[in-house]
Amino acid sequence: MRILLLIAALMLSGTGFAQTPPETHPITIGVNHGIASEPLGETRAINVVLPARYDQEPTKHYPVLYLIDGGVEQDLLHVSGAAHLGALWGRSAEAIVVGVETKDRRKELVGPTSDPELLKRYPTAGASAQFRAFLRDEVIPLIERSYRTNGRNAVLGESLAGLFIVETYLKEPALFDAYAAIDPSLWWDNEALSKNAAALAGDQRRWPPLYMAMAKEQAEEPSAMNRLLGILRPDVRNLCLVARPDLLHSTIYQQLTPQALQFILPPAEAPPPEFGFEVQCSPKS
Repeated sequence: MRILLLIAALMLSGTGFAQTPPETHPITIGVNHGIASEPLGETRAINVVLPARYDQEPTKHYPVLYLIDGGVEQDLLHVSGAAHLGALWGRSAEAIVVGVETKDRRKELVGPTSDPELLKRYPTAGASAQFRAFLRDEVIPLIERSYRTNGRNAVLGESLAGLFIVETYLKEPALFDAYAAIDPSLWWDNEALSKNAAALAGDQRRWPPLYMAMAKEQAEEPSAMNRLLGILRPDVRNLCLVARPDLLHSTIYQQLTPQALQFILPPAEAPPPEFGFEVQCSPKS
């Protein structure tokens, strides 16, 4: 009798074994495009996440955030979520997020090296020029003809992706309208990028906004960053360096993405000061 009463109680409460499973529906946050890339020699996925009201505002055009390491299993969900929340609060502009997937990061994100030890460990390293051509000649044109863009493009990445962004900034600054490199791996190849920065930049004088952040590890060994800043600071008016020795390489990206987005994708109207949204650049020496 007690067993029958227990079964009846479970059924009435909706927690028993007779409960009908709820319906499930997939949650879609974006679309995937496959590009048969000539520079890469293969088909590569890019992931596009649109602003929340993209379909409800058919006449509105948006800036584009190109995210390096933008695969679904890379940084797409973290950054597109930060972009959505930033737009919701008016901290950063609504933007189309384009996640550009990488596969062989040391092939695609670093320039050529002559270091035999690096080449032994990473024999494919050094094809960043081809990856940049993929962005310039294939990804950006696809996005501009497929979506309502407003002509402003920003790029964001961390670690080796940050190194690629700094290299692109030096070699081809007009490719994007704003750049953010979170703790870029300037140590790579015995700090070769910073040592060659002056030659790479040449006589460039059209410098877009640049946001760079460095975590504890790089702040403790800042020679490459200081070398780079020595070249950029006389000419780059809109340079924001964020030194955060309280954060590690493993934690800085999650912490500073909202601030980086605020810098490279500023809203049309500044958010109220009581919200506490600040881009906290380190003092310039």
